[in-house]
Amino acid sequence: MDEGAADVDNRPGWARRLRAERLGRGWSQADAVRALRAHADRPLPEPSSLMRNWKRWEAGGTEPDSFHKALIAQTFGTVTGAFFPRPHRNDDNTGVLGTAGMDTHELLARLRASDVSPATLEAVRLTADRLCCAYQYMPSARLLAESRAWLQRITGLLDRRLTLSQHQEVLTLAGWVALLTGCVEYDIGQRGRAEATRRAALSLGQESGNADIVGWAYEMRAWYALTQGDLRGAITAAECGENAASGRDVAVQLAAQRAKASARLGDRRQVEQALEQGRSLLERQPHPDNLDNHFVVDPAKFDYYAMDGYRVVGDDRRAGLYADEVIRASSGADGAARHPMRLAEARLTLGVLAARGGDLDSAVAHGLDALGGDRRSLPSLLLVSHELTGLIQGRYAGAAQATTFLAAVDGARAEVVANARG
Repeated sequence: MDEGAADVDNRPGWARRLRAERLGRGWSQADAVRALRAHADRPLPEPSSLMRNWKRWEAGGTEPDSFHKALIAQTFGTVTGAFFPRPHRNDDNTGVLGTAGMDTHELLARLRASDVSPATLEAVRLTADRLCCAYQYMPSARLLAESRAWLQRITGLLDRRLTLSQHQEVLTLAGWVALLTGCVEYDIGQRGRAEATRRAALSLGQESGNADIVGWAYEMRAWYALTQGDLRGAITAAECGENAASGRDVAVQLAAQRAKASARLGDRRQVEQALEQGRSLLERQPHPDNLDNHFVVDPAKFDYYAMDGYRVVGDDRRAGLYADEVIRASSGADGAARHPMRLAEARLTLGVLAARGGDLDSAVAHGLDALGGDRRSLPSLLLVSHELTGLIQGRYAGAAQATTFLAAVDGARAEVVANARG
């Protein structure tokens, strides 16, 4: 038995993952050391010395230094921040406006009084950030109402007398809130409204000269196209976004959308090329200050991107490993969900793998768990649940558990239709 195989639960998460990644590839520790050396861009210690280090790392007794952390992540196709995550800051986003010296009531009073002082604009900026952070957990109906109200208030400032810099700042703030509003509209199935809001966000980004907003507007177009089955359109939108926001962290998510579309086209080579481009760019980005903002690409999200691509191309081993990591990274120490929508897709991934492996009970349990969440992106859930639905209909038609899951999927589809009409 390899060193580190015992007392697995007592080791740090990165040490457990190190062993899981190695075993998942069928590598011995000597194979892993050879792979590490092959990915290095500078001379490494002799194999015997590196082997001793590897054993210590895998046992969890010694943590790699920053150079070896990055090399390990590269060797296993992910980023340092996902393999060796930093502690998550457990903010509840309360009291955000207090840091600007005012509460929401005072801010609204200032806006009604045509006050566009620096303090007012700073409070509006913090409010926009708070809304973007609320995307993961706030019920869709409430978040949509709040984001639409604030979008109207912010765009209303454009009718005031503003300096050039103030005008640009207001355009930027409106762009971010428009992006958020479009995301929530699409989450609940309001396709027409979502596209109109996305176009408005794109225009605001272009007018303000904010490449990040422009990039996210194209990312949303790619997402819309992907979930509607327009795979070539998704790739085109992603490429447009990458051209507009080259080198920025949104380009990582744009590359991920290309990978997802390529996977559904059956092109594994393009999947891996897109993931590597995204991985390389994300590795070069500074660690985000605020991991909760929906429009920040946190390192842990890379495993989420890779999970989708490898599940679709049929690499069950890698898809399962990434799903386990997504679940671990998306759950707090108390078991509460930090990223419920990522968790849902990870559970659907495990459901697909269970169905492929002949375990209908587990497949249905994972699927129902994913569909039953309070905070959901229905188009994304339906995209992934389509794979599980196909497997269940093809292999387990007529089974009671299958009927239960298929009814839940039909319910989600009906909710999208109803919201689209609303």
